Amino acid sequence: MNKKKIINDPVYGFISIPTELIFDLISHPYFQRLRYIKQLGMTHLVYPGALHTRFHHALGAMYLMDTALETLRNKGHQISAEEEEAVTIAILLHDIGHGPFSHALENTIIDGIAHEDISSMLMNKLNARFEGKLTMAINIFNDTYPRKFLHQLVSSQLDMDRLDYLNRDSFFTGVSEGVISSERIIKMLNVKDDHVVVDEKGIYSIEKFLIARRLMYWQVYLHKTVIAGEEVLTKIFRRGRELISQGKELFATPALLHFLKNRIGRDAFMNEDHHVETFACLDDTDIMASVKVWAYHPDLVLSHLCKNLVQRNLFRVDITNECPDEAFVESLRQKAMEKYGVSYEDAAAYFVFTTSIRNNAYNQNDGNIGILMKNGEVKDIAAASDNSNLVALAKTVKKYILCYNKELLN
Repeated sequence: MNKKKIINDPVYGFISIPTELIFDLISHPYFQRLRYIKQLGMTHLVYPGALHTRFHHALGAMYLMDTALETLRNKGHQISAEEEEAVTIAILLHDIGHGPFSHALENTIIDGIAHEDISSMLMNKLNARFEGKLTMAINIFNDTYPRKFLHQLVSSQLDMDRLDYLNRDSFFTGVSEGVISSERIIKMLNVKDDHVVVDEKGIYSIEKFLIARRLMYWQVYLHKTVIAGEEVLTKIFRRGRELISQGKELFATPALLHFLKNRIGRDAFMNEDHHVETFACLDDTDIMASVKVWAYHPDLVLSHLCKNLVQRNLFRVDITNECPDEAFVESLRQKAMEKYGVSYEDAAAYFVFTTSIRNNAYNQNDGNIGILMKNGEVKDIAAASDNSNLVALAKTVKKYILCYNKELLN
């Protein structure tokens, strides 16, 4: 079988699959599942073009990794063929543990476990299937491989993951503020003392990257209507699980029903193999098939939420710098009780509720971005830059959110 395939990517053009092992990993059902998981969760409710998938993103990140390795080799850094394949596999599989609608239902389907942990588990299962050929890739992914800069190419504040998703998400949403010169940034990459750094002449490209990331969070990832869509999806899952715990009949695919019936914590998921195998069968279609059926369920709360999602009649979301006025929140809950004939508990849980969001474009405590100065010194980007805005980007911004049905204002 010819495994020298070329994929036509809308962002980068033609992407070659570098090795037969990587071809086999892409062909595996664990990876093919990513075709049916949207990269941006519910963002298509705001930006209709945002229908690209984790499959797109993983291949794009793989392409950028190939470019980065070529750049580092051209600057005299030795990277073996085995390391090249391993780090390419690590970036290819970095998101294989994402669940339906990506981040929208993370920590909802399974309590207390991040998609990175599930990615690691699925990589271990693939390693057994491929007779240990992924061992080095797993070590790089988990940051246990001696050459630390390889892990930083996979996961850091300037990794191939971020470089791809900013450009890709900008492309599909049409939000030009997120467009970055990923090719120039990669050409400026270097390695100093086993850490990925950026040559001094690339400093302005890094400034643009950090500003673009901040703008994309507020304009796309944390857009108030995106939040509304994700919140209603989370509430639907919560209500479905609540009804099943009460012994009510609920349509669901076998994989989804497993997680609705069982509240699975981190320890159980990590130690009982059938949970991760069932999770690997879940994608967006499981959720949406159920939502469409649940729109006609006799439970008023569930049917109301599902109809609103299908018809894009979403929560109103007020985003403020201060906590919402408690008296206003209580008045809305009272209105919800009267309008829908529900208990106070249901009104507070499903119709009027508060939460919060946080955003920082650059976290200096999470592995900094080093600038390699011409004299050989490495400086943090915030210190090397003359852009005072970068100091502000390092601060975490917290916003408060109030969600409620628009009709409660009538």
